[in-house]
Amino acid sequence: METNRTVLLVDDDARLRSLLRDFLQKENWQVEEAADGIEALAAIAAKRPSIVILDLMMPKLDGIEVCRRVRQTLQVPIIMLTARDDEVDKLLGLEIGADDYLVKPFSMRELAARMKAILRRTGGLPQQTAVPADTLSAGGLCLHVQQHTAELDGRSLALTPIEFSMLELFLRHQGQVLSRLQLLDAAHGFTFEGYERTIDAHIRNLRKKIERDTHAPKYIQTVYGIGYRFDGGTDGGEHRV
Repeated sequence: METNRTVLLVDDDARLRSLLRDFLQKENWQVEEAADGIEALAAIAAKRPSIVILDLMMPKLDGIEVCRRVRQTLQVPIIMLTARDDEVDKLLGLEIGADDYLVKPFSMRELAARMKAILRRTGGLPQQTAVPADTLSAGGLCLHVQQHTAELDGRSLALTPIEFSMLELFLRHQGQVLSRLQLLDAAHGFTFEGYERTIDAHIRNLRKKIERDTHAPKYIQTVYGIGYRFDGGTDGGEHRV
């Protein structure tokens, strides 16, 4: 059974909210709404939605600041919306914890697909196939897959859903080189052209949380021209091929 089907729509465009609300309600979502950043923070605290659709440009508090504040206490999945197809905006959003990006105008079906892909990886929606009930560990890192929790040397890690999915993939394929597209597929459940470089932003965020020195990472190694490799906490660096 799905325990939470609540989505919070945050956008100052009432017409867009109305269109999204009608579509998502037909998809059996319970929809909450907010018209600005202040309302969004209050609604997130009160309603505890399973996912947030957050516009980048809003009055009072923009989407970046809302995301930053939410990430101080919660790991609720966040999909950001923007009217500007600007890579700087995308990477800035991902740096402070957004899980995905959509540029307006976008397909309602694409939004629904991304929502479902993210929630399947956080336990919010049932998996089509069973996930092994196991614990993955290496070099002081420990992932409890079913509980969706992570630890480093016994200390709890606050990972976003995408960071958790990527780290799970790394731990399941230690020593193997993974391309950006492979990591993107693990994070979202599908690949989409032009977004491979957003994985670099997620890797930077993940390194900040698990590496003692992000300039000399022990866990996640860069393999230039290909992608990344997880070396299980052994001393290493960036590898050129």
